Amino acid sequence: MMSDTDQEGPAPRGLSVERAEESLRVLIVDDHAVARRGIAAYLDVLDDIVAIGEASDGREALLLLAELETYGNLPDIVLLDLVMPRLDGMSTMKEIRRKHPALKVVVLTSFDEVERLNTMLELGAVGYLLKDAGPLEVASAIRAAARDEVFIDSAMTKKLTQAMAVPSGVSALTERERTVLILVGQGRSNREIAQELNISERTARTHVSNMLAKLNVRSRTQAALIAVKAGMVPPLT
Repeated sequence: MMSDTDQEGPAPRGLSVERAEESLRVLIVDDHAVARRGIAAYLDVLDDIVAIGEASDGREALLLLAELETYGNLPDIVLLDLVMPRLDGMSTMKEIRRKHPALKVVVLTSFDEVERLNTMLELGAVGYLLKDAGPLEVASAIRAAARDEVFIDSAMTKKLTQAMAVPSGVSALTERERTVLILVGQGRSNREIAQELNISERTARTHVSNMLAKLNVRSRTQAALIAVKAGMVPPLT
């Protein structure tokens, strides 16, 4: 763990006190030492960003933040991994929000699920990067966080846009109900759906009713249009 800098101690990683004070101060939290060192090494060559410490898991990060706060030297931004031993990123994020509400957090993870992105943003993260992001993206996310702006990885932005384009209610369907929606979108009757899924016609009718209710529509035609809009079936002819 690297030591912080203050008026009485040395500057971090061999930097002058003046530069350390002027730069954006970053704490790197990741259970992979190679990842931490790689990020820190890149930040070292920048004039406006400096890594002031490293932690291998959430518990160590919280202890370090408490220590830094004692000396009034909290970082400006925390780069936070999600999957770590002892205390994972999501739990760590909740504790950071509770104990250090003004601290800005940028997630750096290998998980590209939109649900995880939304959860971390709801918890207060101001950035979400994938671990294959380039050094320039990492620096951009840190600088954006300092400006109180949200920075999302370009690949995640595309996924988020696609998810938002899916009509409301489709995400709530079970796998079987999504299959039924596709079949309805193809113009299949309840009897044909029952034959396709090897179920009774009564069960098929129940699946269709449940699907319509979750989509908040009353007709099969409306459901078919939603299936087309969601890209689940080709446009109606």
